[in-house]
Amino acid sequence: MTKLAFLDLVPVVEGGTVSQALTNAADLAAHAEAQGFTRYWCAEHHGMRGIASAATAVVLAHVGAATSTIRIGAGGIMLPNHAPLVIAEQFGTLDALFPGRIDLGLGRAPGSDQRVAHALRRTLASDANDFPRDVVELQSYFADDGRTGIVATPGAGAKPEMWILGSSLFGAQLAAMLGLPFAFASHFAPDALDQAMAIYRRDFRASEQLERPYAMAGFNVFAADTAEEAELLASSQQQAFVALRTGNPRQLPPPVLGYRDSLGAQGAAILDHVLQCSAVGTPDMVARGIAAFVARTGVDEVMVASSIYDHPARKRSLTLTAQAMQAMKLAA
Repeated sequence: MTKLAFLDLVPVVEGGTVSQALTNAADLAAHAEAQGFTRYWCAEHHGMRGIASAATAVVLAHVGAATSTIRIGAGGIMLPNHAPLVIAEQFGTLDALFPGRIDLGLGRAPGSDQRVAHALRRTLASDANDFPRDVVELQSYFADDGRTGIVATPGAGAKPEMWILGSSLFGAQLAAMLGLPFAFASHFAPDALDQAMAIYRRDFRASEQLERPYAMAGFNVFAADTAEEAELLASSQQQAFVALRTGNPRQLPPPVLGYRDSLGAQGAAILDHVLQCSAVGTPDMVARGIAAFVARTGVDEVMVASSIYDHPARKRSLTLTAQAMQAMKLAA
């Protein structure tokens, strides 16, 4: 049966603080663990007032201390921003602290604009085109196979579960070639989803880590006891997305009644397209939405994304989503 994972951007809400966002992240991860979610991921983003997970490995250490069984990981680390050795050391440390629970999802986007990317790297001589080579170098540090001539400490012998992330066909091709699990960012970039999944499964080569293809895809879920409440909760992420797309990123705003309709037909159509991999409504509505998404994609896991302004409402949404999945299992 399809598993549930959770992606947390560790949102900083309007009127809130980074400290509160991090406290909420640990609480949310523990709640997801109690609800039976398989894994909790946070993502590397930089220079954004509304996202508190830039120091991703540090956030994961914080979350790991608040949980005991759920897998925790990066969805993802933007590898072009870092020397592979540094990531081997960071995730080798996490693996030592929380053995058997660490995931390392790798992406080739900067997680920022070019100005921030330059501030991170100091030089842009190394770019996203080096991504496959950097992934292989990172694997070598964990394998401690001597190919780099350097022993990563921590890192050598660590066994984080490595994933390739993508929102295009490139990630699917690389994951297939390396025999790694693949996660597609359909929660905000759905256009290439079906083709990417087909390429990944068609071209997959078995590896020491994985014998057969294993895929996950992002899916927005806003669950509440009524459809009207769920629509209201979803408006915070809709506002944040519109702000980002118009070059005005902001902290996660409070929900606004009727926000989507206020955009007019063109604005609403843009949101509907970009956020088409979504389910908003009651548990029954969410269950139908997830079931249709799984039937379409055949994914092994659904990674739920859900940026909700009110923390208790966000936890309630996770609870209802887990209940919806359980109902699907019983009905299968």
